[in-house]
Amino acid sequence: MEQFFQQLLNGLAVGGIYALVALGYTMVYGVLKLINFAHGDLFTIGAYLGLTLLVSCNLAGLLPPVAAVLAVFVMVGLLVALIGCLLERAAYRPLRTAGRLSAVVSALGASIFFQNAIMLIYGARVYVYPDFLRPDFTVHLLGYAVPGVRLLVIAASVLLMIGLWAFIQRTRMGAAVRAVAIDPGAARLMGINVDRVISLVFLIGPGLGGAAGLMVGIYYGQLDFTMGWGYGLKAFTAAILGGIGNIPGAMIGGLLLGVIEALAAGYIAIAWKDAIAFLVLILILIIRPTGILGERTAEKL
Repeated sequence: MEQFFQQLLNGLAVGGIYALVALGYTMVYGVLKLINFAHGDLFTIGAYLGLTLLVSCNLAGLLPPVAAVLAVFVMVGLLVALIGCLLERAAYRPLRTAGRLSAVVSALGASIFFQNAIMLIYGARVYVYPDFLRPDFTVHLLGYAVPGVRLLVIAASVLLMIGLWAFIQRTRMGAAVRAVAIDPGAARLMGINVDRVISLVFLIGPGLGGAAGLMVGIYYGQLDFTMGWGYGLKAFTAAILGGIGNIPGAMIGGLLLGVIEALAAGYIAIAWKDAIAFLVLILILIIRPTGILGERTAEKL
């Protein structure tokens, strides 16, 4: 029972990270019907920016460790959001009226550019987050000892997902995002600035991805310039699992994928966890091809 409880919490922590990255994929696809292949690399940029701000810029020395991590959490999210917005303006907006293949090639090119830029700036080696910046405490929950960093990652992921859901469902700008996702032409006729909504989507999605990158660095303690590919693939899988273009679906898909992987690693073998996760995905899509909560997409802009 203890092993199940620990693996469940580990799966929720990893799944929360998958869900945050998946939200970037699903929001862009829901509004533009475009797969942003560079999104995983924006996630990697967030992890490296977090390390740079904490160590090279000495924020960890100027502030207490907890305050430094919180400050960097916000800064990384804002910086990666800005990079995402610039990416949309430079690589996607000029091709919006072109065919889908042009946008896909542009996305792949942006991914290669970001990955090589990270490698050239930081080098092709593994970086390690300082131990004193990683929470090292234990919480006794239901009679079991749980690493505090695991609970912090779960809490941060859940808070960010609830905040995004509240923004989309409860605010005027969120209603504009939903309107553009349903019918961009009708939304434009109603006076909604579609370009501004798309820019907002490319701010929110990469911002969440960058924050998830920092969480991975703190949770696992190390990172490399190719990590965006693996996490991006898992997050894209989570988006498909929940229903591409569906925001609650991306959240559920990410959490479910993380739990499946953790339980497979704990009860079967770590080497089989990816295979089992994708097998479950295939079985779910056979039963429900549009994902758990169904697909929501706009017409191609």
